[in-house]
Amino acid sequence: MKPPAFEYHDPVELEPVLELLRRYQSEAKILAGGQSLLALLNFRLTRPAALIDINRITGLSYIKEKPGWLYLGATTRQRAIEFSPLVREKLPLLAEATRLIGHLPTRTRGTIGGSLAHSDPAAEYPVVLTALDGELVARAESGERVLKAGEFFQGLMTTALAPDEMLVEVRLPAMPAGSGWAFEEFSRRHGDFAIVGVAAQLSVEGERCASARLAAAGVGPVPLRLESAEQALKQGGLNQRTIAEAAARAAEQTQPTSDLHASAEYRRHLTRVLTERAINRALERARGTRS
Repeated sequence: MKPPAFEYHDPVELEPVLELLRRYQSEAKILAGGQSLLALLNFRLTRPAALIDINRITGLSYIKEKPGWLYLGATTRQRAIEFSPLVREKLPLLAEATRLIGHLPTRTRGTIGGSLAHSDPAAEYPVVLTALDGELVARAESGERVLKAGEFFQGLMTTALAPDEMLVEVRLPAMPAGSGWAFEEFSRRHGDFAIVGVAAQLSVEGERCASARLAAAGVGPVPLRLESAEQALKQGGLNQRTIAEAAARAAEQTQPTSDLHASAEYRRHLTRVLTERAINRALERARGTRS
């Protein structure tokens, strides 16, 4: 299959990109890793007037530590995140989720910004951003704004980015001391998008859950923060009865739809099972009984 005709631009600085976005508005698409966009072009599911290739803008690829946070440039390759010692130390949940993305060629070309801007509700990065309440920096010629994950993801493959804006940076809080993490997902084949995925990060003080961050992918048009399950853990402690109750609440909170991959009821079942697994594995890590 062949893509439709379009004008091609490959600027080496950010400012010309912003000018092009203002000029073309919704008729332009940004090419980063291209792992999703090229397929859409070849199937002619999108027909942009212009393609703006940002791969030559070196200033958008980085992983930086700031007090209590990690900042990642939008064009940072997923492979760089997967093997970053800083990410493994400060954001192990992100590192674990990255290893589940597609296959080696996908992660070698794919970028964190591209995945988030594409906003597939079954993808790994959006659910991690939702669980950790991450921030996304959007820039236009008129200025810059910072969006929380909960306001950035608005619908199926729809974000809060304006037509003249592009995602330039991703910010995530570093994992607190005394915490554990886990990412669980179920897919038909290795490398497929998850039918359901669950991200978990827990902070533990003895038998008490000091904080819980849980989110699910594949159970709606956007990643879902599992707030009722978080509350159950913080109120009931870290025993198996409470964990099972939290998993059941997570399933009840979802409102999935049926499709050719799974029924709504099966997705709820997976949410319960994967939430319980993720909490238990995160708890083991927080207590130092599992690496």
